[in-house]
Amino acid sequence: MATGKTVIAFDLYGTLLSTESIAHELAKLYGEEKAASIAALWRRYQLEYTWRITSMGDYRTFSEITRGSLTHALSEHGFELSAGKTDQLMQAYDFLHVFPEIPAALKLVRENSNLVDAYIFSNGTLEMVGTSVKSSPDLGPHASLFKSLITVDDVKCYKPAARVYEHLVKEAGKEGSKSDVWLVSGNPFDVVGAKSAGLKAAWIDRAGKGWVDRLDTLHVPSIIATGVEDAVKSILGWVKDAKARTKS
Repeated sequence: MATGKTVIAFDLYGTLLSTESIAHELAKLYGEEKAASIAALWRRYQLEYTWRITSMGDYRTFSEITRGSLTHALSEHGFELSAGKTDQLMQAYDFLHVFPEIPAALKLVRENSNLVDAYIFSNGTLEMVGTSVKSSPDLGPHASLFKSLITVDDVKCYKPAARVYEHLVKEAGKEGSKSDVWLVSGNPFDVVGAKSAGLKAAWIDRAGKGWVDRLDTLHVPSIIATGVEDAVKSILGWVKDAKARTKS
C-alpha cells in the first residue's frame, strides 16, 4: 500500500552483508592467497551468469547460479569440491556479518520511521535472502525494521533489467511516484539500472576511488557515500529538505 514516506531499498550482499567470511571458509581449504583469487573469480562469474542468463531470456535461481559459478571458479584454479564441501560453502551465506557501519545506519532508519520505509532488494531468492537476514548475527536483530524482502525471483530476471526495478516500485506501493524510491547499493551496475528506471540511487564507495563507470554518463549516482550510514544521513537530509520546500 502506498504511503507518503520515502522508500529506502537496500541491496543485501556486498552492501549490508559482507561476504568476507566466505573467503575465510575458502582459506581453510586452499590457503589465503588462493582463497582471495577464488573468491574474486566466484563473485565475477556469479554476476556474469546473472547478466548472461537475463540476456538470453532464461532464468535460474540465484542459489543455482551461485553454486555453478563457484564450481566454475574452482575449475579455473584446477580444483574440484565434493558436494558436501560445496554445501558448506553455500551455507556460509546464511551467517554473514554486516559491514561495521550498518547497525548505526539502521538505527537512523528506525529513528526516522515517520519519514522512511526500509526494504531489502536483492537478486537472491526469497528463501535465500530471508535466511541470510534472519541468521546473520548482526542483521537478524534488525529484521523487523524491513517492511518486506523484495527479490527478483518473482519476475525471473536479474538486476539491472528494467523489470526488476519496476517490480521494486510496485511492491513498495510507489507506482506513479518513482522519485520517492531510493536504492542503496555498493554495485555500480545496480545504481545505473535504478537511475535508468527513474529511481534515485546512493552508491556505496567503500574503496574511495570515486565513480568510474562510463556505460551511461547520464545515469550517475544521486549520492556517493563512503558507507551505508553516510548514505542514510544524506537521504534523510534530502527528504527533510524536500518536505521543508513543500511547506514553504
